[in-house]
Amino acid sequence: MIHKKLSFVAAIGLIAANVALGASPARADEVPETRVEPPRVELVLDVSGSMRAADIDGATRISVAKQAFNDVVDALPETTQLGIRVLGATYGGENKKVGCKDTQQIVEVGPVNRVAAKNAIATLKPTGFTPIGLALRKAAEDLGDTGSVRRIVLITDGEDTCTPPDPCTVARELAAQGTSLVVDTLGLTPDEKTRKQLVCISTATGGTYAAAQSEEELTDRIQQLVDRAAQPPPVQPATVAGAEDCTKAPMLAAGVYTDRELIGEHRYYRVAVQPGQELRASVSIALDRELNRDYGVLLKAATENGRELVRGVDAGSGRADVLSTGLRWSANDDDSDGSDSSDSSDSGDSGGSDDDKTEISEKLESVCLVVSNSFASRTAAGAPGMPLELSIDLVDASQTPDAPGLGRGWLLLFVLAVAGLIAGVLAGWLTRWWVATWREN
Repeated sequence: MIHKKLSFVAAIGLIAANVALGASPARADEVPETRVEPPRVELVLDVSGSMRAADIDGATRISVAKQAFNDVVDALPETTQLGIRVLGATYGGENKKVGCKDTQQIVEVGPVNRVAAKNAIATLKPTGFTPIGLALRKAAEDLGDTGSVRRIVLITDGEDTCTPPDPCTVARELAAQGTSLVVDTLGLTPDEKTRKQLVCISTATGGTYAAAQSEEELTDRIQQLVDRAAQPPPVQPATVAGAEDCTKAPMLAAGVYTDRELIGEHRYYRVAVQPGQELRASVSIALDRELNRDYGVLLKAATENGRELVRGVDAGSGRADVLSTGLRWSANDDDSDGSDSSDSSDSGDSGGSDDDKTEISEKLESVCLVVSNSFASRTAAGAPGMPLELSIDLVDASQTPDAPGLGRGWLLLFVLAVAGLIAGVLAGWLTRWWVATWREN
């Protein structure tokens, strides 16, 4: 019994500790500031009627959640800006329209006041409906947009009973705003439907889902937390908006960027590649909603007039959470391929002269990166798009080593002739030896 209670407490403690490890975002073309703004955290607790159930080793769900909240409050750093919001805590009637508006902020976001926070939590009693979507939207408003890391920790024992708004849709809307907002979720004795909803909420915002149920799982998570604490905070990708065509696409430098892509959409970006440089790019798209089976993502590099240079693809069949692909390209790669050249009909060297190649390189002022997908969905084809992360790097062009020259010309003919002569001599000698041996026997 003690182990199971501690599991829920520690799971929330893990989420809260992750809050303290957050870092303010840095744009790809800027140096991150050394000063990190204190994180702003809002704990959102489900106090609906179902929290009365005494199915956690004889203790009610609300009592376990309260104890977990107290432990979280004790563990938060002094610099954390803390707020608390509840849902389903005041209206116990049957009017769903009224009950689905039942969410209140009981502690305003500000410096941690442990006594006030614990007193506010102690008076809560399970009462009404479960308007998770509305509570998430209000919690985001409570945290404001100060530029610091913002985190919502949602604890519930069931799915939203007040849709719309659908909590998954709300989470995607919050993530699409481009602010540093993460929602972590914790399910108390969740069924499969609740688990899927909580995973959807956390995935859409880059958060975590937890439901600790064993001592071994508890130990593993604590170890993960210790390891993560020793690592520097990650750099947040810079937000960018891709265009509908190359001429309007934003010019990007080397770095990591985040955007959103609709189902069936093409997103265009531009990268200036200087002579002697090699472009290396990769893209990852998070599948944060249910999609039809068999889909793919394409990353393509092309000239401004649409001529394809190189592409990378990845495909899935319904089991992947993320699709990723990449490519690499330099002017040398493009020039060496005469099959796509508009001058290939001229007589003479099909690869073109050195002057022609130099002219092509000089005209190519920037490369267009195109991200597209072959997703389809019967239920979730609208905005916001799926999270997209684009990584770009520019390095010195890596020259492909010259082949030994065995693939064409007189040298290949000479090698084949010598090899045929040696093979013929060996075959004749072996045949002669075999015949002589056979006659003697």
